[in-house]
Amino acid sequence: MTEVVVTAVFTPVPGAKDQLVEALQRTMPAVHEEQGCRLYAIHDADDGTVTMIEKWDSAADLQAHSTSPAVEALRDAVAPYVTEPATVTTMTAIPVGGAAGTL
Repeated sequence: MTEVVVTAVFTPVPGAKDQLVEALQRTMPAVHEEQGCRLYAIHDADDGTVTMIEKWDSAADLQAHSTSPAVEALRDAVAPYVTEPATVTTMTAIPVGGAAGTL
């Protein structure tokens, strides 16, 4: 099983960053309950965006997440507070630079 790491960058509507963060916080617990979810955490980026860092046990778990009711609810909740859909990048670890496969 190959672990998958994902970043999702949300660009808030001007003045709506707090509402975006609140919408994410409200909907994230359901994602934490999904099979294979190891990490689903948001971060305040220096450029004004909110970046989510996700870690999944496998690509299959991530695929199931992408069509789950929990992620659909999250997308609906954040829609009024973002200027565009999140920019999502999916990655797998290259075992160099530290403990193999760690984030």
